[in-house]
Amino acid sequence: MEWLSAVVDYGVIGLLILMSIIAVSVAVERILVYKKIKPEEFEDRKSLEIKLTDKLHIIATIGSNAPYIGLLGTVLGIMLTFYNIGKEGLIDTSKIMTGLALALKATAIGLLVAIPSITFYNFLLRRVKVLLAQWEKINGRKRI
Repeated sequence: MEWLSAVVDYGVIGLLILMSIIAVSVAVERILVYKKIKPEEFEDRKSLEIKLTDKLHIIATIGSNAPYIGLLGTVLGIMLTFYNIGKEGLIDTSKIMTGLALALKATAIGLLVAIPSITFYNFLLRRVKVLLAQWEKINGRKRI
């Protein structure tokens, strides 16, 4: 069951770090795209909306799933702790605390990935709404 410690430490936490890098990369890419977009260059609202919302789902998916992946790391860390307690038959507080610390580390990192991802998503979604409103103002059309 010692492999479980490596799964939590390197697998779950590594996955969360990768998700964080992807979310930040997509957010930066979207910010750069939004700076270059001129709503008046689009003939119809739908093509502008498609251009603006491209890749936003990636950030939303990462933000909504990161806490669950952190929770998976928590469950695996607690399973490892209980396994070690049951296997040895003795209660060694240092091993219990190590397992619980591993579990809590996964939870914390899951939240550290989710919170900025959702913040980026909301920020970018607001920018999309502003650009769409600018298009509507320029073209004098109602929202479809």
